[in-house]
Amino acid sequence: MRIDKFLKLSRIIKRRTVAKELADQGRISINDKVVKSSANVGSNDQVEIRFGNKVSTFKVLKLQDIVKKDEAADLYEVVSETYENDREQES
Repeated sequence: MRIDKFLKLSRIIKRRTVAKELADQGRISINDKVVKSSANVGSNDQVEIRFGNKVSTFKVLKLQDIVKKDEAADLYEVVSETYENDREQES
């Protein structure tokens, strides 16, 4: 499954066009390799997304073509979420 489609179906990112833009800007990596929006993602892959100053890492648990909203969180597991420049600590 394409990474942009997976991010939309899992509801990590709300719109597929936003996921496509992030990937094409080099902000998404799969297993530590920067990928484009057409890259395939599989089970047990680790996906890292850099959005602003936030870096989120997810592990893909399973792939499905049709997902209900309440089942979307079952597709992935959050490994870590970090902030590069935490503004609360600066003040």
